[in-house]
Amino acid sequence: MKLIKTLITAGDDLFCLFFPNLCAGCGRQLIRGEKVICLHCLFHLPKTYFHHDTDNPLSRVFWGRISLEGVAAYLYFQKGGTVQHLLHQLKYKGHKEIGLQMGKLYGNELKNAGVFKDAELIIPVPLHPRKFRQRGYNQSEMFAEGLASVMQAKLETRTLYRKTYSQTQTRKSRYNRWENVESIFGLKNPERIIGKHVLLVDDVITTGATTEACAHVLHQVPGVRISVASIAYASF
Repeated sequence: MKLIKTLITAGDDLFCLFFPNLCAGCGRQLIRGEKVICLHCLFHLPKTYFHHDTDNPLSRVFWGRISLEGVAAYLYFQKGGTVQHLLHQLKYKGHKEIGLQMGKLYGNELKNAGVFKDAELIIPVPLHPRKFRQRGYNQSEMFAEGLASVMQAKLETRTLYRKTYSQTQTRKSRYNRWENVESIFGLKNPERIIGKHVLLVDDVITTGATTEACAHVLHQVPGVRISVASIAYASF
């Protein structure tokens, strides 16, 4: 048995020599025990710690607009920074494992934090089927899956859906972001979430237009309470 383990380890080392696992943040080779992101990048991630403060900058984005139990984001988004690089790879380069890893990391913090620890269902902001076919996955769902795996909450992807195809929000003004998401979400099988505490998750929140549009639809279901979490917060 010891010989087999030695051979497996040697084989892994040889594989990594020719096909190295690289850090999604800085591109350096990962060492044994590191997953997706190296320890150096993890240590320097710009965390918000919003989940410890109900009166945080992201929660204020929604004040007077929609009733939410809690609002938080794992990281600050900075142009040209590591977080932007990670999100670009997640959304456009097929590296969905970044979303899973971010979800697991943040889930370990949210599972014991304030209102978030009571979330029963985790619902990702949905993609339109056309966009899903183009990308092959929903980046927000990858984040949600990672969260659910450590928060003892159920991933729910069959209730909230996107009715119309809309263009990316990235280059839109604040007003056009609102106009772009108006009335584009709908509900199926709403009985699945009656009386539940839902954690609605997205990859990046800027103006909150998409998040609010989803929350308005979810609030049509009796007894639903909604909290919000994202990978990153980008101040406009």
